[in-house]
Amino acid sequence: MLLVVIRVLYAVVCAGAAFAIVQPTSPAPEFILSNPAVAFVAMMLASQVATLADILFPRKRIDVISAVYFGMLIGWLLSYQLYYALQAFLASVGFDPRMAPVVGVMLGVMLPYICISFLLQTKDDFRFVIPYVEFSKEIKGGRPLIVDTSSLIDGRIADIMDTNILDTELVIPSFVLEELQAIADSSDKLRRIRGRRGLDVLTKLQQNPKVEVRMYEVKDKDLAELTVDQRLVALAKRMGGRVVTNDFNLNKVANVQGVDSINLNDVANALKPRYLPGELLRIRVIREGESFGQGVGYLDDGTMVVCEQANTLVGKDIDVVVTSMLQNSAGRMIFGRMPSPPGPAAR
Repeated sequence: MLLVVIRVLYAVVCAGAAFAIVQPTSPAPEFILSNPAVAFVAMMLASQVATLADILFPRKRIDVISAVYFGMLIGWLLSYQLYYALQAFLASVGFDPRMAPVVGVMLGVMLPYICISFLLQTKDDFRFVIPYVEFSKEIKGGRPLIVDTSSLIDGRIADIMDTNILDTELVIPSFVLEELQAIADSSDKLRRIRGRRGLDVLTKLQQNPKVEVRMYEVKDKDLAELTVDQRLVALAKRMGGRVVTNDFNLNKVANVQGVDSINLNDVANALKPRYLPGELLRIRVIREGESFGQGVGYLDDGTMVVCEQANTLVGKDIDVVVTSMLQNSAGRMIFGRMPSPPGPAAR
């Protein structure tokens, strides 16, 4: 919304500047004063090139106050310097010197806007410090996730990111991509299939608008002699990130060295169903089910339990043996039956 307001104000300022130039009292060149409507439209179109470029490249960010202040300061400084340089250049090559104020006005409007917009939207990689004020890099979500080869081949990372549970930048180091490509080019058919699957998962992540994926080029010679796992841990330390893997050994090595890691297998275990087929539950039958003979009850967390042959036990507590589960985006439902031989008598 802030950018929309800035763009509207910018367009109004551009219209005012262009209108002032085409006035009869303006010191503009004769061809502008003789065609004021055409000159006005041309200057408006030229000034809105900056807005078009801003819209086409929307991924940017930084603190708003610093962006406006430093953007205007730098923009006006640049326009001031360019104006005098252009004035001297036009005079030296014989152009109409009255063109210099026209271009100066346009530069004075366009350059501050470009600087402000760039600073507002750029994801800067520097820390700018002045007394009592510090502007640092703004990172989307939490700490970046350093993705290893095994998690790409596994593929579940793409499904996790689809759920919007993580709003964090995924970093793919160059050596991970090289290892993945080497696996995809392997002479072993099984390894080749796994490598190509990993590349397909990476492509899926890059094409997902919900996911921010950054390919990180590692050129540090100190890391060149280390193994891939060691390089991942060292890179995570340097970036202050976390390692995403399903490799048990890498998970342990990262934890030993004080680097946080996310093991996809641990995530899967945390999300697995609490009740498995064969387990015994105790519920109170609340009502009859939709199908003949069914009774319906609920667990403490609100999960619906459908029990066969329990329609006559409404209002009573019964034991139920879990037979199957149905889980989707809408929630979880448990299906069961009465114990055989019968469990404790219903009361």
